[in-house]
Amino acid sequence: MRLLAIKPCEPSKDVKQTALFACTLAAFLTPFLSSAANIALPAIGAEFSMDTATLGWVQASFLLSSAVLLLPFGRAADIWGRKKVFSGGLLIFAIFSLVAPFSSSTEMLLATRVLQGVGGAMLYGTAAAILTSTFPPQQRGKVLGIFTAGIYTGLSLGPVAGGFLVQNFGWRSVFLSNVPIAAIALLFAVLKLKEEWADAKGSRFDTIGTMIYVVSLSLIMLGASYISSGMNASTWAGINSGSIVMMSIGLFLMLGFVLWELKSGSPLLDVRLFKNNKVFAASNLSALINYGATYALSLLLSLYLQLVKGFSPQFSGFILLAQPIVQTVLSPLAGSMSDRVSPRLVTSLGMALNAVGLLFFGFIDAATDITLIATYLVIMGIGFALFSSPNTNALMGCVEKNYLGVASATLATMRSLGMIVSTVVAINVLTLFIGYVVISSAPISLLMGGIRESFLVFAILCFIGVAISVLGLRKQNSKQ
Repeated sequence: MRLLAIKPCEPSKDVKQTALFACTLAAFLTPFLSSAANIALPAIGAEFSMDTATLGWVQASFLLSSAVLLLPFGRAADIWGRKKVFSGGLLIFAIFSLVAPFSSSTEMLLATRVLQGVGGAMLYGTAAAILTSTFPPQQRGKVLGIFTAGIYTGLSLGPVAGGFLVQNFGWRSVFLSNVPIAAIALLFAVLKLKEEWADAKGSRFDTIGTMIYVVSLSLIMLGASYISSGMNASTWAGINSGSIVMMSIGLFLMLGFVLWELKSGSPLLDVRLFKNNKVFAASNLSALINYGATYALSLLLSLYLQLVKGFSPQFSGFILLAQPIVQTVLSPLAGSMSDRVSPRLVTSLGMALNAVGLLFFGFIDAATDITLIATYLVIMGIGFALFSSPNTNALMGCVEKNYLGVASATLATMRSLGMIVSTVVAINVLTLFIGYVVISSAPISLLMGGIRESFLVFAILCFIGVAISVLGLRKQNSKQ
């Protein structure tokens, strides 16, 4: 008598569509706000008389709080339910998007950005895991491609909508525009998603490991962000010694975190994954390098277009649209391609195109034609599309179900850390050139020099990432 294998019950079509809609809408939110806020930065800086470093914290504060909390929320979602954490993230993000426009000081605005980051961490620590749990492996690349297209749609509409809102209604309207979108996603998640997807239910949450991790990563990132305090273009002697101390303590605590996790019976992050799972390690490293090299692109170009070229926020937004609209169109195709071709091959090609685009941007000046800027942005858009969804597909397909939340959160952490690195490098290089002055009053020649040098630094970083990726691909092929 032959026994029939019992297949797990597959979610209904309605559940799949709801999950895809809610997660893609959530994926839209934070990149939309970030790219729209980049257009609003000159107006925010002018209202609160912010210098370059403080202005950078309008974005970095959100990224920092997201980065340090993604992994804890991802693990919490695996244990207590991904729907709970996802829905809570939408609620928190909506509340503080509503509060941010009423900020009356720099400190209040930065505080609301930190709390928005908490909501963002809850979203991005769970969304990809929910989709991976809902759809079968043969559809994963396509679905994650649609999810990634949601991210790029946010990036596409952000500059245009942000420019329109800032020019006609002021920078505060940028934050308010997120509230109805988050509310719609929350309603769908609460009312139509019935599954909790708690594949690690019953496991113990690693509270001590979480505290060590959050403190160590915060110190490392804060130290890195303040490293250029006191520096100028002619000397590196003014590196802030306090930042070095913070980073050293953070690195020491991170080593302690790794040792603690190796001994923990229910770790926050099974660090052995990085050693034993080569795809997991390579996908995370690729995300860190690629986002570290590319995220500050829109920040630098927003300053370039408005302060060097003298364009309005709205027109600047239309120019920046060239990159993300290409990403939006090509991401589902790249995701489907990664279901048939080695995802690592596709991501290597994408990162190479990003490196070339950044190198081109390193040679722009005040007289560079706008059509040339748009062409470079299209190159970057193709590169991003080829990189992101295939890289996510590779990572989410290489771990067991009880680690999907952790895998999603780890990848999102690498993205957030890369974004922080990119923002910190750009702000530090700009500060090195123009000093601690109100950004709108900086000499154009010095500002232009800082923008060019930032792009060249990022191009070098991206080429290093390509070399690492290609080397890993050759080793993978030699074993087959």
